[in-house]
Amino acid sequence: MAIKVTMPRLSDTMTEGTVATWLKKVGDKVSEGDILAEIETDKATMEFESFNEGTLLHIGIQAGETAPVDSLLAIIGKEGEDISALLAGGDAPAAEAPKADAPAAEAKTEAAAPAKAAAELPKGVVVVTMPRLSDTMTEGTVATWLKKVGDTVAEGDILAEIETDKATMEFESFNAGTLLYIGIQEGSTAPVDSLLAIIGPAGTDISGVADNFTAGGAATASAPAAEETKAAAAQATQAVAETSNGGRILASPLAKKIASDKGIQLSQVKGSGENGRIVKSDIENFTPSPQAQTAASAPAAKQESSAPAAPKVFVPAGEVYTEEIKNSQMRKIIAKRLSESLFTAPHYNLVIEVSMDEAMQARAAINSVPDTKVSFNDMVIKACALALKKHPKINSTWKEDAIIINHHVNIGVAVAVEDGLVVPVLKFTDAMSLSQIGGSVRDLAGRAKNKKLGPQEMEGSTFTVSNLGMFGITEFNSIINQPNSAILSVGAIVEKPVVKNGQIVVGNTMMLSLACDHRTIDGATGAQFLQTLKQYIESPVTMLA
Repeated sequence: MAIKVTMPRLSDTMTEGTVATWLKKVGDKVSEGDILAEIETDKATMEFESFNEGTLLHIGIQAGETAPVDSLLAIIGKEGEDISALLAGGDAPAAEAPKADAPAAEAKTEAAAPAKAAAELPKGVVVVTMPRLSDTMTEGTVATWLKKVGDTVAEGDILAEIETDKATMEFESFNAGTLLYIGIQEGSTAPVDSLLAIIGPAGTDISGVADNFTAGGAATASAPAAEETKAAAAQATQAVAETSNGGRILASPLAKKIASDKGIQLSQVKGSGENGRIVKSDIENFTPSPQAQTAASAPAAKQESSAPAAPKVFVPAGEVYTEEIKNSQMRKIIAKRLSESLFTAPHYNLVIEVSMDEAMQARAAINSVPDTKVSFNDMVIKACALALKKHPKINSTWKEDAIIINHHVNIGVAVAVEDGLVVPVLKFTDAMSLSQIGGSVRDLAGRAKNKKLGPQEMEGSTFTVSNLGMFGITEFNSIINQPNSAILSVGAIVEKPVVKNGQIVVGNTMMLSLACDHRTIDGATGAQFLQTLKQYIESPVTMLA
């Protein structure tokens, strides 16, 4: 059955989109996950992924053209399928055709009734599925439902908070109606494309819809709705704060952080964003009333003068006490991905000691320039980017039938966050200056800790750097961040006696450990990369050549 693909809503403020490039042409085969086109929104140019399989039968918006959200973008179906009714404005010609050919008696039999119910949904009813909110997401956990069965839902309302492998994100409704059914309860985890909810006119009989969907019968009929829900992959993460009386306040993570730093209660701030969300400008422009200031300062003063708070948990001496903490979706995905990496890729580690004396002098000189701040980690990242250009086999990916050599350099930087670890990516790192690397790393790390990173900012790495030197760790080995073939572990700079020109002097050294996938990188190749990396770091001026 042919499926209409509409212009997706890729941001909360997007009303129209421009097709920058089509990556498929009419007649091409399309698989689920293939990139159909690059679409320019009001915020960025983003790749638009197909959530259907078949043949691209029609392109409704040509490259360079702009059209409103929900305009006909393309039609995907079986090769040679008649789509004239769809082009004329019909909804499902392919579903109608069999009815015309089928015998009338057969259509009326009870045996045909379940098939009809599976192929059609009641008028106005939309099946909402678990969206794919990141490139690595295979399942999601419903953290909180913000609507309950029977509630009225408007387009743009937040239905639920969904915990992915990378963050907890608000899931926005792209349909209006009444929430008729909830398929995944709070705290439950389900695969992508599972039945999340059903929305439609109040009082609609949806008996059998959920069962048919679970059995796979309604999957085709609900494909356009599923496609709309998956367009939420590019939505910005926004946090939900709770007031002391249990009421909910919508606020962006950045607004929450600034409010926390300034000691502002979100309940006192009026949001100017969509649906009353509190955004950064609301906090920056907020002036508390004298009564609010007095009320806010009183509890603080009382708390300072009071005795220290009692421990949360009292464990009598000699008694066994355990605490069970439910694994977050991020923690489960970290466990899954790293286990797969360690048990499928034959790891080996190469360690080299690097003199940091000249690097320390160079960094001091660079940072003496006004408005310039470069860290040792930034220098290591820059050195890695240049060394990867000289040793492209390190910058590779293993496939069962081939080794993919990446001639572009996208370095992922491991960042510890409250729930685990994320790896934002510096795209085309080799073309960036030290100051650009420094600024980008600070920006990405800051937004990672505030859960403000978009999924696209954590995709596409070709090599990874992990630094625990700031914690005083002198040497460690990391697990490869697949599909990368290597990861560099950076230790702390240590002041110790070293031998120079036959004399024992005080020097500063740093240990670097390179974990390699032996399927793609031989020992000699990894060693040559580390030698080049050492040369760049020990003579920073060579990075400017």
